[in-house]
Amino acid sequence: MEYGFERLNAWQESRNLVIEVYKLLKKFPIEERYALCDQLRRAVISIPSNIAEGNGRMALKEQIHFFEIAYGSVMEVYCQLQIAVDLGYITGDEFNEVKKFCFSTSKLISGLRASKVAQLPQ
Repeated sequence: MEYGFERLNAWQESRNLVIEVYKLLKKFPIEERYALCDQLRRAVISIPSNIAEGNGRMALKEQIHFFEIAYGSVMEVYCQLQIAVDLGYITGDEFNEVKKFCFSTSKLISGLRASKVAQLPQ
């Protein structure tokens, strides 16, 4: 038995993004534990969480709203990872690897949102 959101490719891929970001966070300096690391953790965890919550909402507009929040969190993670490169916490190659997960997750969320928008009454 499973919940409907577990079958969503966007949710599955967002979990992969979480794993990849958590791997990178282990490389950050200790002084970032309560700053950039915390912010990245909150942002990346909110992606699959908002996809799951959105999928559980009955109203289409609420579903769309939560998918939009998830998409925004992907953008937040992407930006923060770019900053991590700028600060020398991760390499450009490491960023490029996780960037693939950001792009695929954002595309899947966009498709999910578009499918819900298409169901709205005209």
